[in-house]
Amino acid sequence: MHQDVVDLRAFYYRTPLGRSAQRALQGALRALWPETRGNVVVGFGFAAPVLRPFLADAARVLALMPNQQGVMPWPPGGPNVCALVEETRWPIAAASVDRLIVAHGLETCESPDALLPEIWRVLAPGGRVVFIVPNRSGLWARRDATPFGYGRPYSLGQLEALARRHRFEPERHFGALYAPPSHRRFWLQTAHAWERIGRRFDPRIVAGALLVEASKQVYARPSSGAKASVRGPLEVLEGLAGPAPEPVAGHGRSGVGRAATR
Repeated sequence: MHQDVVDLRAFYYRTPLGRSAQRALQGALRALWPETRGNVVVGFGFAAPVLRPFLADAARVLALMPNQQGVMPWPPGGPNVCALVEETRWPIAAASVDRLIVAHGLETCESPDALLPEIWRVLAPGGRVVFIVPNRSGLWARRDATPFGYGRPYSLGQLEALARRHRFEPERHFGALYAPPSHRRFWLQTAHAWERIGRRFDPRIVAGALLVEASKQVYARPSSGAKASVRGPLEVLEGLAGPAPEPVAGHGRSGVGRAATR
């Protein structure tokens, strides 16, 4: 179930907890992608809060928002880069996107098995996608006071298995939102310290959000998993007659040979 764009915008831009979450997610993304100069960067779902750092150096930035959620103009004070799209059919040319961020788009998607092939289609060879999802074992997925309390939370293993099933190869994973999802001043003031300390631990256990980077696979892989058999050097020669000595004149079986002996 998708949240309304009005509620998402209110959380990220009008609450201290949302602004703190925005900074934490931006920092985690920049740790994964410190350089995107000249790249086409696209976000799907409600990725606008984490796309802003890429406006400075990317060749183009585009935010796609599903029609079940709604759309808003973004960024404020600049040319709009947001577009309303069908969830699994995007008006983007195949193999044209270098970097793609899915935030509040996978866990609320009605058909993930239809969304991931569309992501694969638009990514260029060698392109990368980052899935930002609520951590199934984290605190943020247990509270519906934030957008991470909606939809289908994932464990790291579930998300990586889903990616592999649709021809993506998980490369790296990262965690974010280590502070509790609380509006209390103490937790908000210490959120940055919690992010720094939390990176020392396994994100699968303590992070509120998981970020999984995956690359697009462009080579064919057998669906059955069976190994290809290679014929041995002797099998290659099967069916070929062995070498035969050349008949000597006068000892052949042909009529010409018999006539010569008479």
